[in-house]
Formats: sequence, C-alpha cells, structure tokens
Amino acid sequence: MEREVFDADHRQFREAVREFIAREITPHHERWEKAGICDRSVYTEAAKQGVIGFNVPEEFGGGGVHDFRFNAVVAEELAAARAHGPGFNLHNNIVAPYLLNLANDEQKARWLPGFASGEEVWAIAMTEPGTGSDLKGIATTAVRDGDEWVVNGAKTFISNGIHSDRVIVVARTDPGGGSRAFSLLVVERDMPGFTRGRNLDKLGLHAQDTAELFFENVRVPVANLLGKEGHGFYHLMANLPEERMSIAVSAVAASRSILDETVEYTKTRTAFGQPIGSFQNSRFTLAELDTEVDIAQVYIDRCLVALVAGKLSHVEAAKAKWWTTELQQKVVDRCLQLHGGYGFMMEYPVAKAYADARIQTIFGGTTEIMKEIVGRALGV
Repeated sequence: MEREVFDADHRQFREAVREFIAREITPHHERWEKAGICDRSVYTEAAKQGVIGFNVPEEFGGGGVHDFRFNAVVAEELAAARAHGPGFNLHNNIVAPYLLNLANDEQKARWLPGFASGEEVWAIAMTEPGTGSDLKGIATTAVRDGDEWVVNGAKTFISNGIHSDRVIVVARTDPGGGSRAFSLLVVERDMPGFTRGRNLDKLGLHAQDTAELFFENVRVPVANLLGKEGHGFYHLMANLPEERMSIAVSAVAASRSILDETVEYTKTRTAFGQPIGSFQNSRFTLAELDTEVDIAQVYIDRCLVALVAGKLSHVEAAKAKWWTTELQQKVVDRCLQLHGGYGFMMEYPVAKAYADARIQTIFGGTTEIMKEIVGRALGV
C-alpha cells in the first residue's frame, strides 16, 4: 500500500539518509558491535549531512525544520539497516524537544550550537537501579545550595551513557513528594563527582553504548535547571508521546525489513526438493505477518499526521508503542522460525534482529504500562 504521509522533500531526504547510512555506518557497524560503542565522529558527520540537528533553528546551526516526519525518516532508515549504534533517534527525537521547548534563551545559545553540530552528545537519565517505569519512585536528589544544586544518586540503562557530554538528569528537588517533587538538571561531563560505570553488556543493541551514571555531591549551577523547578514530571509527560512514536516508527520499519528479507530467504532455501516458501504453512505465516505490518504502518502514518499537527494524544501514542513493538516481537520470532537452524546463527541478520528487538517492549514504557494508560482512558 502506497504511503501518503511523506512528500517530495521527505523522499529526497530519505535518499540522503539512506546513502549516509550505507557510507558512514554500515561498513563500521560490525566493528562497533564488537567494541560495544560506535565511533564518536559519526555524530559530526551526520550533522554535516543534516541527518541530525535538522530540527534545531538555523540561528544555532541547525536546519530549522520542525516536522517530525523527517525524524521518522531517520528512524525508519536506521531500523531498516539495523544501524542501532549511533543514538540519532535519542538525539533528534528525545533530547531535542527538551532543549527546544524548555531551554531559555541563554541556555539555547550555550547548548544548541554544539548539539546541532554533533560535537556534543547528549543523554537523558531517568531510570534508576530500583526504579523503572515508576518515575515517581526516582530517588536521585538535588538540594539547593546558593547558586547551585547538589546532586546525589545513580542512574542505569542510560543510552549514550559513555559518549554523552551533557545529561538531562531527573532529580527529586522536593523531598515532600508528589508530582511537583522533580526537576530536570543538565549535568556536564567534567563536573566533579559525576562518574560513569561500565558500558553495560546487553542482550542486543551491542553497538550502542549504555551505561550506569553516578552522582556524588555533584554541584550543578542553577543556570543548568531545564524548564521550571518542580515541573520535571510534567515536562517528561509532555515529551513521552514523541519518544513513544519514535519507538513505534522504528518497530514497524524493523518488522518490514526483516520480513522482506525472510520472504526472499524462503524463495531460495529448499527442503524436500522445493522452496520452503511454497509450503502452505510458510505462505500462511508470511501472509499473516505481511498483513499485520501493513495495518500497523497505516496506524503509524495516521499518528504521524496527528503528531505533526499537534493533535496526537498520549493515549494514541501508547497504543502505537505497545502494539507495534509486540508485533515486532511476533514478526522476528516467526521469521527466525522460518530460517530453521540458520536463524539461530548470529551471522544471519534475523538472529541479531531477534536479540535487538527484545528491548522494544520495555524501554520508553513497558507494554503493561502502555495498556494501563489506554485502560484508564477507557474509564476502567
């Protein structure tokens, strides 16, 4: 089914992104997977080609393009190429909205040029060792001391955790609790007391650096408060729909990519003297998956239109996130089964796709949390 959500500018941009990935990412990705981290230089190269920073205003060195469909193009092409090493989606889709919507003029002048050029890598630190989806359980504290906040605590599972120069840290600034207990503080690489733990050894996404972060009496200038004091929880809630859409977009693109590869595999792999795709079970499995991926794509495209128009609700984003990521699990599992024993070999793309896909139903809000959001909206 032809997609109508993109126009000529988006299609031209897609070709540029695809060419960039083929030239600057794919040849290096296997090495990055073994190293557990991508080359930092890929961020500056991506900025030069407009793959990141395009949604930053031109006055700060960006492209001045505020249209999430361009974000979606980057997410789709990275997913299709299984290029998970560079944290471009985190850069474009998650961190950028916080800086663009919450930073004051002085902060924008200080932070956005390096962000747009790819010279500064950013991360956002929400999850803690004892706190996952329950953001209200965050224990990292920030206590005001004159013109500084003193931050203490620990974060884990932080994407870009090793590379990051600046980290948006969710901290408890009001010990009294409640939804106004949290604020967002930007912690910088060289601040005393800010240290990084190990680059975590994950099931999948091996080329993406994911780290533990520790804060021991880190003194953060009041000028690094992002948004309003005590409004951190509301800032997070405002940005989560866009983050979840980013994950959903990637999920459908990844599903389509591995499904298309599997269809070709079933045409060439033979058993009992005939292609395995010619067996009814194979045809029915592929027909089911192809139908469901197409249906998911239609919903995602409708959500993209709503997001660009500023009308996407957090409930619709939650539906998109849980449904598409669960579908991705189904697609990659059944595609692996169709590969037989070869599907269990890491040299085959489907095996890596299987491992990489498993996190999708967890980060950005688990499937269970997404269903809770939808269920509450139904009044039950």
